[in-house]
Amino acid sequence: MTAAPARAQRMLALCADDFGLAPGISQAIAALARAQRLSALSCITNSASWARAAPLLHGLPASVEVGLHINLSEGLPLSASLAKIWPRLPGLGELLARSHMGLLPMDPLRDEVRAQLDAFRAATGADPVHLDGHQHVHQFPGLRSLILQLAGGMARAPALRCCARTPGIGFGLKRWLIRHTGAQALRRELLGGGLAHNPVLLGVYDFRAPDYRRLFRGWLDATPNHGALLFCHPGQALAGEPHDAIAQARQRELSYLQSDALMEDLAQAEVRLGPVWQTAAGH
Repeated sequence: MTAAPARAQRMLALCADDFGLAPGISQAIAALARAQRLSALSCITNSASWARAAPLLHGLPASVEVGLHINLSEGLPLSASLAKIWPRLPGLGELLARSHMGLLPMDPLRDEVRAQLDAFRAATGADPVHLDGHQHVHQFPGLRSLILQLAGGMARAPALRCCARTPGIGFGLKRWLIRHTGAQALRRELLGGGLAHNPVLLGVYDFRAPDYRRLFRGWLDATPNHGALLFCHPGQALAGEPHDAIAQARQRELSYLQSDALMEDLAQAEVRLGPVWQTAAGH
């Protein structure tokens, strides 16, 4: 009797966002990366905590890709030109509205994105492997073109996060909003330009669900044969840090990602961690 062929393992890029936002978040993400519980992380470089966080990136496993998490919706600008107009960055709602009405200050925003990239380069000595936006702002009208131009000007074009396909378990309304605020247009431009991107995005939820493991298992079930990127927000709150609206969710994610349960669930689902960037449409 001929044995059935072994099932090919599916690939999952597991990326922790918000490295650099606060010490407790950065320390947690660095620990997970060193334990190879992540395959990627994304850095916020316009935070007051970035200078202290950046040294934690030294000596990470080569399997962990380090990218830039462009932040235009929280905290303070890094560039002087944008700070003259926006002493504080606008909230997500205002930025989204301005982008869809064509009311963004594009030249100062270009300076800001370049300043965040320069801060990344200064701290790491390299270009980011991938680019994405805090709260998905990289796909908004105006900002999308700006960031694509930035990526195209690098010696080696980075991969970009694509939010056009968000299957699986999680907050359905939030997934719909993410897909319909510029994700489809970005995907068309990525495919047209032959630029590397993830075929599917997983990890969207409302940050209130108490059982993160149940969500993660659902995302593993939704991982297609050609792979997916799952973004997460692990962290811990340290004494004296500013209030973090999703602090409890960060702790729940951290507890699961550093537990044996993660490895058990990956093995049971026949999924392994690694890069999933592609330049063509997924199947």
